[in-house]
Amino acid sequence: METDKNKVIFEISGNIAYVTLNNPDRHNAFDDGIIADLTGIFNDIAVNPDIRAMVLASNGKNFSAGADLNWMRRMAGYSYQENLRDANALAVMLKALNFLPQLTIAKVQGAAFGGAVGLASCCDIVLADKQARFCLSEVKLGLIPATISPYVINAIGAKACRRYFQTAERFSAYKAMQLGLVNEVVELDLLDDTCDNLLEKMMNNGPEAVKQAKQLIFDVTGKEMDGHLLRETSERIAAIRVSEQGQEGLSAFFEQRAANW
Repeated sequence: METDKNKVIFEISGNIAYVTLNNPDRHNAFDDGIIADLTGIFNDIAVNPDIRAMVLASNGKNFSAGADLNWMRRMAGYSYQENLRDANALAVMLKALNFLPQLTIAKVQGAAFGGAVGLASCCDIVLADKQARFCLSEVKLGLIPATISPYVINAIGAKACRRYFQTAERFSAYKAMQLGLVNEVVELDLLDDTCDNLLEKMMNNGPEAVKQAKQLIFDVTGKEMDGHLLRETSERIAAIRVSEQGQEGLSAFFEQRAANW
């Protein structure tokens, strides 16, 4: 499937979905059309039980420069209500990406500015090439990184955001890894292999367990350590232990064989 005149490419290979920004002449900057396409694609992936992981990447030198300049020019002339509708579309897309039930991996090369940092923050695993650069550049334009803020703050913490939201400094892939935005920094020509190795590791694991493990993080984070949480987490492990997949996984482990999934 290709959308928006090939600006977004959506492909499925086996159990893996590949979503690729394909607008390299404009540094893979996105506009309302691309945002709508990504939202639809993410929603389609979410309800496809055969897809176990999604890889988000881009063609060209840069991952994404964030918002497209022509789109920004149009937004500058919008009314408040039009801007609100436009911003909400981006917020909906980011939420769809963040809460995808499948494992998500972003491969970042070159520049990842503005909203692109939001895309990376919404993914479970971020791989970056050594020359990648990140920037929360909104304040340079007199704007704020509002719609991406919940995900960026979750990724790098409030303290780091208090710096980078206000200074709009560029920071390196290694700094991004130190902050928690990036998981691994590798040579550019090793991005694909590193991604494939992670996918291979995931595919060895129980499909339902992987999904439930991801959902567990969303449901437990920030919760008070009270009796309700203790009961809920105990119920979850008990339920999956007696499930068909749990029984198969335990049997395979004790019988020293590969699990049948």
